[in-house]
Amino acid sequence: MNDMRPLERIVDSDTIKIAARGVQVHYGETQAIKDVDVDIEDHTVTAFIGPSGCGKSTFLRCLNRMNDTIDTCRVRGSITLDGEDIYDKSVDPVQLRAKVGMVFQKPNPFPKSIYDNVAYGPRIHGLARNKAELDGIVERSLRRGAIWDEVKDRLDAPGTGLSGGQQQRLCIARAIATEPEVLLMDEPCSALDPIATSQVEELIDELRTSYSVVIVTHSMQQAARVSQKTAFFHLGALVEFGETGQIFTNPQDPRTESYITGKIG
Repeated sequence: MNDMRPLERIVDSDTIKIAARGVQVHYGETQAIKDVDVDIEDHTVTAFIGPSGCGKSTFLRCLNRMNDTIDTCRVRGSITLDGEDIYDKSVDPVQLRAKVGMVFQKPNPFPKSIYDNVAYGPRIHGLARNKAELDGIVERSLRRGAIWDEVKDRLDAPGTGLSGGQQQRLCIARAIATEPEVLLMDEPCSALDPIATSQVEELIDELRTSYSVVIVTHSMQQAARVSQKTAFFHLGALVEFGETGQIFTNPQDPRTESYITGKIG
């Protein structure tokens, strides 16, 4: 059961896409997230960094209610998308996840054709009135996923037959096929080789022109390359949040500096 309290202050900036206030997460008796306050801007890549087990992926999963699938998980506080409480009882989590797409650590294409992987979301959400419209959505999504030229002649082939990097770009195309407003990425490059990682990073930079992108990464170098804002989590708390350049060159909290310089990790 989620126990969400009202947002404590009005967010009036047009640039704020998601606002979190006082967010706490418990798994049973264990507290995983402690009073997180953060504003996530539109058309911006926000990176969550921190040691393993620090809560960054748990918090990311709060943003599209993926934690709802865990029976022992309780979320408190307030999270709004465009000023609307995403934990309100009137909000359908399935519809929310169409707006707030997610790409996981390990590429997970469906055991379907490349075409059907991308068409799946638009079909269940009724986004296409006919085959021609669906074809258009699939092509547009694969182009945005920077994989169209590699797969356009084999759309009937299984998505699982692609290379790891291609599978991850297919999963990104699948996530954006429902026209989301926010794209969450949980370690999207950790299973990829350096060349595939570079391709996905270039894609992330392009995607921020259309979406608010939030990426969890263990790689500080990746956070520095792809993000404009960085949040450092440690022991379930958001220690510091700000411009990426400032976080990496002039952190305000000694714990952030210790992590960036490799003293904790």
